[in-house]
Amino acid sequence: MQICMDWRKTRFDWNRARAFLVTVEEGSLSAAARKLGMAQPTLGRQVAALERELGVALFERVGRGLELTPGGLALVDHVRAMGEAAARVSLAASGTAQSIEGTVSISASEVDAAYRLPAIVAQLRKIAPGVDVEIVATNAESDLRRREADIAIRNYRPTQPNLVARKIREIDGRIYATPGYLDSIGNPVTPEALSKADFIGFNRTDDFIAAMTRFGLTLTQAKFPVVSESHLVQWEHVKQGLGIGIMTSDIGGREPRVVEVLPDSDPIIVPVWLVAHRDVHTSRRVRLVFDLLARELGA
Repeated sequence: MQICMDWRKTRFDWNRARAFLVTVEEGSLSAAARKLGMAQPTLGRQVAALERELGVALFERVGRGLELTPGGLALVDHVRAMGEAAARVSLAASGTAQSIEGTVSISASEVDAAYRLPAIVAQLRKIAPGVDVEIVATNAESDLRRREADIAIRNYRPTQPNLVARKIREIDGRIYATPGYLDSIGNPVTPEALSKADFIGFNRTDDFIAAMTRFGLTLTQAKFPVVSESHLVQWEHVKQGLGIGIMTSDIGGREPRVVEVLPDSDPIIVPVWLVAHRDVHTSRRVRLVFDLLARELGA
């Protein structure tokens, strides 16, 4: 039996629903508040107001985190569908996407360009087939003020004037190796036991070696027999079993040929910033791509 409802009689506050959805995705009120750029008490009041509005308890506290109640679990897919619909409305309202034409250049690291952008570009081609995309795959900083790119994905906060920047998310950076390589060095499970391991990195500088201390490792330059400024080259060498290397967990965790090394160690936190020149406010095609990148990279 099909149930028909008059949506005009439905009283529903989307801001509260968004607060609920982001809390689900982030796992805590504090993380959700950071994501939305608001104070945690404000976010908490929005979630509580939604619970009163619907007459349903949405979360229960478990340790320091939150878990969905059965009532919350029953609602989350519907609210997520609302969020996706709202995003589509935003894209359509940003300038009649089908009629927007021109080229938008995106500067991104090799990892972003190879692993994260293809699915987003595929969406863009469906939404705005008149927009052509130029991907500048580089680990160096593109100068947006000199129009070396329209939009940049960066892992640090920009400091230059006349730029629009938005922090999208944070990703864990972890270290990986093949099971075969770990077996060849005795399957070490402590930082001290990894003293025999070879590491693959960007360079042998003190800065990179110092970054490895996050995992409890004390390394010397001699422990980097293979270095490359290309992160894709590094990652391929790791996958081929030549040593231990670093990758963000969203990519490393999906690679079946490697396993995480020292999984109990604190990760390196990698921020993701989306940056554009201020004319993002006046260029419909740049704004459309910027908003799509922000939504998908933050998912």
